[in-house]
Amino acid sequence: MIKVLIYEDNQQLREGLGILISGSIGFQLTGAFGNCAEVEQQLDELKPDVVLMDIDMPMVNGIEGLRKIRAADSDVRVLMLTVFDDNENVFEAVKAGANGYLLKKTPPARLLEYIADVMEGGAPMTSSIATQVLNMVKSGNNAGTQDFDLSAREMDVLKLLVNGYSYKMVAAELFISIDTVRSHIKNVYEKLQVNSKSEAVAKALKTRLF
Repeated sequence: MIKVLIYEDNQQLREGLGILISGSIGFQLTGAFGNCAEVEQQLDELKPDVVLMDIDMPMVNGIEGLRKIRAADSDVRVLMLTVFDDNENVFEAVKAGANGYLLKKTPPARLLEYIADVMEGGAPMTSSIATQVLNMVKSGNNAGTQDFDLSAREMDVLKLLVNGYSYKMVAAELFISIDTVRSHIKNVYEKLQVNSKSEAVAKALKTRLF
C-alpha cells in the first residue's frame, strides 16, 4: 500500500486527486491540504511514502515546502504536480530534492503509474518536462563543465538517472544487473559528493556534465 499525501490549493483538483488515490487499489490517501505551512508536523504525523506537491500555493510555495520536507526527511518521495514547466521552476525543484516533476494535465491512470514508479526508484517526468531538463543540460547558463573523474559507465548511469530511469530500467538499458547499477550509483554519489539521486541530477545539470 503506497501512502500518498497531497498539497494542492485548488480545492476541486485536491478533492479529485484525493478520490483518485483513495479509490485506487494499492494506494492510500493519508491527507490533502491547501498549503504546506505545517508540512513538517504533517509529515511526522501522517508518514506518507509519496507527497504530491503543487508549486503555486499561498503562505508557503511548493518549492519552499519541498526544502522543508528535505530538511526533515530525505527518504520520502516528492513529486511536483504543477502547471509550470519552465526551466527555472524545474531546476529549482530538482535542486531542492524533487524525485519527479509532473504536469497537472497528466492523465489519472498515468499519474498512478508515476507514483508507483517513484516508489521503485524512478524519477518520473512528463515529456515536456523531460524536454526542459534536456534543454537545461544543453544550455550554457550554468557553471563550467566538470567531469569529477566519472568513468564512461558511471556517466551512462547518471545520464539515465537524469532522464528519469529507475534502477531497474537502467539495468535493462545497459544490460547489467541491478546490483551493478547500485555499485555504479554509489561511486557516482561519492565522486559528486552527494547523498541522493535528486542531488546527483541537480549537480549534473548545474555543472553541465553532459
